[in-house]
Amino acid sequence: MQYHAGIMSNAEPLQLRADGTALHKQLFIVLRDQISRGAWAPGSLLPTEEALCAQFGVSRVTVRRALADLQAEGFVQRRHGRGTYVRDEVRSALPAMDLGLLQSLQQTARETQVQVLAVRTEHPPAQIRSLLQLAPDEPTVHALRLRKSGDTPLMLTDAWVPERIGKKVTEAALKKKALYLILLDQGVQFGRIIQEISAEAADPYRASLLQTAVSAPLIRLTRLLHDLQNRPVLHLTAYVSPERSRVLMDISSAKIDTLSAGHIAHDPKFLAPRSS
Repeated sequence: MQYHAGIMSNAEPLQLRADGTALHKQLFIVLRDQISRGAWAPGSLLPTEEALCAQFGVSRVTVRRALADLQAEGFVQRRHGRGTYVRDEVRSALPAMDLGLLQSLQQTARETQVQVLAVRTEHPPAQIRSLLQLAPDEPTVHALRLRKSGDTPLMLTDAWVPERIGKKVTEAALKKKALYLILLDQGVQFGRIIQEISAEAADPYRASLLQTAVSAPLIRLTRLLHDLQNRPVLHLTAYVSPERSRVLMDISSAKIDTLSAGHIAHDPKFLAPRSS
């Protein structure tokens, strides 16, 4: 089996799986990711429809729908009678990063529009209560928001703030200011952040809001923010579609051997017991 630029050649056909996701969508994701990684240089010609059919074991209709989606998303340009070419302005897989957390939040607030779905005072689930170190009857402010660019939904956020510091987190306030700015205005200073990145299948509710297919993969980013006294002040979960968004991290050499660089934690129930 031979590989070139991350693509199999002269190999057995790579079969896409009938896992509930349409085959043309699976093929779109595979080709999009290969283009983003630089498997084909900007301006280069993609394999022919016949070659893609053979490589992935799908019909020409499936290939054409995947290529049409790539063109609609701006990854390729189809030229009648000549083939499909990677667009010159395809985004880099690893763009330069020069923003800290608060700066990136500011940029998100500038680049998108917020739709406040719900703000209410309620008792949180047990897990949220434990993470925020709340007393059994201590309430929280629960805020659900959807961020869009034009008509395109980009991010769904689910935030929990202890009521003692979240009384000014209202629907009217969130329409004017980002949540972190409301907390900063109240004197909260952010310190330690614990972050978890995982994935989950979109349920009907999130699929509807993010305009994606039910069971489509979503990136789930969960943050537990503390103040300078190491008290939890905000639990936030963000859901984004990997077709429109990604998570970027820039880790200094001084922190490469710390948890700041990330740690893959396996669920203990899937770990085989060690032999004695």
